Amino acid sequence: MAGIQQVVAVSWLNILNLPQRIATSLVAVIGVAAVVLVFAAILSMAKGFERTMVAAGSDDTAIILRSGSTAELNSGLSNDSALIIENSPGIVKEGNRPITSAELYVVVDVRKKSTDADANVPFRGVQPSAMVVRPNVRLVDGRLFEQGKNEIIVGRAAQLEFDGLEVGSTIRFGQTNWAIVGTFEADGSVSESELWTDVRVLQGAYRRGTSYQSVRVKLDNTGSIVTLKETLDADPRVDVDVMSEKDYYSSQAEPLSRFIRLIGYPLTILMAIGAVFGALNSMYSSVSVRGKEIATLRALGFGPISVLVSTIIESTVLALAGGLLGGAAAYLLFNGFRVSTLNGASFSQVVFDFAVTPELLVQGLAAAAIIGLIGGFFPAIRAARLPVAQALREV
Repeated sequence: MAGIQQVVAVSWLNILNLPQRIATSLVAVIGVAAVVLVFAAILSMAKGFERTMVAAGSDDTAIILRSGSTAELNSGLSNDSALIIENSPGIVKEGNRPITSAELYVVVDVRKKSTDADANVPFRGVQPSAMVVRPNVRLVDGRLFEQGKNEIIVGRAAQLEFDGLEVGSTIRFGQTNWAIVGTFEADGSVSESELWTDVRVLQGAYRRGTSYQSVRVKLDNTGSIVTLKETLDADPRVDVDVMSEKDYYSSQAEPLSRFIRLIGYPLTILMAIGAVFGALNSMYSSVSVRGKEIATLRALGFGPISVLVSTIIESTVLALAGGLLGGAAAYLLFNGFRVSTLNGASFSQVVFDFAVTPELLVQGLAAAAIIGLIGGFFPAIRAARLPVAQALREV
């Protein structure tokens, strides 16, 4: 108990004396803050992209692609295949009609507002049940496109990021003019990066005949996907892969998220090494300045362990202060920051917001604590081994 009291007393004394060592302390704090800021900023991009992709998926909605396809863009389904899928078991029905949407997916060039450069934007042809299959999609401005007409509704994120997508305007893709008649939201998911129209019109405009690239179906329940998959696997007329929307979009998000983490963690480690040296310099300076103080405490009966632990605590407190500062800066500067990037799986732009999540902030604080512990360890040993008699002669 006496040892703990000594540690508390010396630690409190060290913290009270921090203003006297403000310059060296700020070096350690700012170094750690920079590490946490960069860590949270880079990984918030991965988190935001994952959240945008996964938010579009549901466990009770299945997406069916041609067997072996990694994305809608390289899939292809005939009209006969789509009809077989629609009449398979496990799908919710409204009356006698199954809730499905056979869809076509193409990529069009739209100019970015921020850079004035062309970007690939998903242009999706859907059937009337598309919004029933995706209950998170809702019209927020204008009206829904009419079947058989060259009309488009645009996702809110696409409208904010790209030029010429305002309701009431007309945009030209290839040889066809399209009227923009409405805007929809989808809880911030990847669907908001898309343009939608009647699938039959899109098939005609891009000479796709009666083909589709995917079929989305609303399942009776999450377990119905097994029944649907077994039925279609056993049917020789179709050759398809069945997966839940959530699994599909998770697989789409993984490559880019993995790439960002592959960059983010090594960069953070390199910066953390620099921050450790900053903490070492700060704490060595602190021990050097406080040599007489430490010797006096030792002469008064404070043990070397209390001096060692209190020095490590001081270093950790400084590092955590830097972690809190860096985390707060990352949240204020980057959380909700909207960007768009190319999704390699679909070769089209996805608009998403950076997400500085509580999980990232906790990881940043943990990294800060580790930097503080390492940065304070060796100076703490030096403080504990400081010769008392020699230091007292200088008093």
